[in-house]
Amino acid sequence: MKEKNEKNRTNPVGAFFFSIGAFLKEFVTAVADGDAGVKASLVICGAGYLKRKQIIKGILVTLLELAVILYMAFIGAPFLEKFGTLGTVQQAMVYNPTTMKNEVNDYDNSLMILMFGVISLVVLILAVILWMVNVVNNYKLQKRAEAGKHINSFKEDINRMLNEKFHVTLLALPVAGITIFTVFPLIVMIAIAFTNYDQNHMPPTALFTWVGMTNFKSLFTTNLTMTFGYTFRKVLCWTLLWAVLATFTTYIGGILLALLINSKFAKVKKFWRTVFVAAISVPQFVTLLLLRNFFANTGIANTFCANIGLTDLLKKLGLITTNYIPFLTDPVWAKITIVVINIWVGVPYLMLIATGVLMNIPEELKESARIDGANPFQIFRKITMPYMLFITGPYLVTQFTANINNFNVIYLLTQDIYTTTDQKLAASNGKEIDLLVTWLFRLTNEFYNYKMAAVIAIFVFIICAVFTLIAFNFLIKGDKEETFQ
Repeated sequence: MKEKNEKNRTNPVGAFFFSIGAFLKEFVTAVADGDAGVKASLVICGAGYLKRKQIIKGILVTLLELAVILYMAFIGAPFLEKFGTLGTVQQAMVYNPTTMKNEVNDYDNSLMILMFGVISLVVLILAVILWMVNVVNNYKLQKRAEAGKHINSFKEDINRMLNEKFHVTLLALPVAGITIFTVFPLIVMIAIAFTNYDQNHMPPTALFTWVGMTNFKSLFTTNLTMTFGYTFRKVLCWTLLWAVLATFTTYIGGILLALLINSKFAKVKKFWRTVFVAAISVPQFVTLLLLRNFFANTGIANTFCANIGLTDLLKKLGLITTNYIPFLTDPVWAKITIVVINIWVGVPYLMLIATGVLMNIPEELKESARIDGANPFQIFRKITMPYMLFITGPYLVTQFTANINNFNVIYLLTQDIYTTTDQKLAASNGKEIDLLVTWLFRLTNEFYNYKMAAVIAIFVFIICAVFTLIAFNFLIKGDKEETFQ
């Protein structure tokens, strides 16, 4: 049994449930063995502190309890009461006999009910947890008093929070900010995925309601009336392919460019670094919009290709059927063009990172390899690249995840230019060159299909989370520090 408990503590999931079990056991013990002050804190949270002469702390805890009760009574409870249906009264004009005019009725707003319902549920759960923690803390104070130990005053508690537990004080504001601006919106977004919130059910003029797993089934369904399954497969495959190509082309390109510039054969190295860094100084959206015009059907690139005869040659070879090269209007050509443009935009960043890393590769390793007879390619393959991967591995993982959500390159290059000819994709408001994130944006910003956009967002999160966990687990596995010491 002891060995089983030790195994649970080392396993993250097991440790989590073990901690919950230990806390619940501690709470039950506090309720059962606590004195009158502890038991009174079950009703009035500050009672135990007041009994131990912690007057200020007792008053503050009681005021917090009162604030939660008032919030739940006047705000939380009314929204939670309607949370199961998300409202039943739709907006309408009703005749008012008093004013003898048609007036807007007292209608329900499904979105407000959903948002405040989620907030109220979170507040209620946190309140219960804090209530249990408060009871346990009161019991600990009781045990300290019975043992004759010193009980800190409010001033001493404040000093402790500013000294011994200053890290907790510093983290309080960021945690609150993350909870309010990240956790709450995330929970609301997940909840929307289980509703029918779309253009036909737009608050406040219309209501939406819970539909369970219907939207998730729709995402994998393909028939005459619904093509989300077909579109999702096509967009997902291109998203993953794009993430791989965009990440590794810029990564390898940046390393090769850094090696080339830092080579002993390269002249005016500062000039070349300045040229490529200058590309970073221009805002990305400006660069992408200029390149969109540059590669348009009537743009400079097509004019140049036509003048040198490249367009006619491609047409004779059967690679194009138009009098111009469809750089951004044909599915295959557009994907190739987007990847190439991304290389131009992304390589300078990697060049700077790689330059810094290359300067820190221990020269002893290279010198030892040369003495052993290794040629430059073997040194690159056995020393340079492993060292680069070791140092920049976390960046590579985050860059891959960022490319899955790389909205700018795809959207700015193809918006208002690319038109899909695939009717199944068009039926689901998708395009061949869409990533999941641009498809999601199109569904919300142009077609107000929030329910399906929320479902897609959940899958984007799952894909990124799973890849990140697996990749980081692979990168930190083993001990590679000594290899490059």
